[in-house]
Amino acid sequence: MADTSRLKATVFIGGLDQAVTQQTLYHAFLPFGDIVEVTLPKPDGQGRDPHRGFGYVEFEHTTDANDAIDNMDRSELYGQVIKVAAAKPQKEHTEGLGSKTAIWEQEGWLAKNAVSEQDRQTTENAPEEINDAPMDPMQGLEGLDEAGPKLA
Repeated sequence: MADTSRLKATVFIGGLDQAVTQQTLYHAFLPFGDIVEVTLPKPDGQGRDPHRGFGYVEFEHTTDANDAIDNMDRSELYGQVIKVAAAKPQKEHTEGLGSKTAIWEQEGWLAKNAVSEQDRQTTENAPEEINDAPMDPMQGLEGLDEAGPKLA
């Protein structure tokens, strides 16, 4: 199965109790369709927790994943309200928060955020509006000192 179709058939489950196992998730989501894989990511360190409080269930078909989302989101599992949503692609280690690459060096950032030389010159050459009179902080508040509805 292609990566994009695999991702569309995978659901994210968040807010899991530490007592939840892969087998528990398998049996909880089995009514919605054939399951390819159940994953519970482990903590990076040497923690005592068996998983990080979230997991993924990959179904055979995208329609099964959508049914699971519709029926299981905000349901209760082991006394915890769980969040079930479509899985998102994992970010590369070089993008987003926590990356060791400056944001302006990341692919696509410059194309999206760069200002053209023509726009820069237009802005620099635009006449600045100079208004020496200080703005009156009470401007536009005339008539607000009277209580009650306005009578025409």
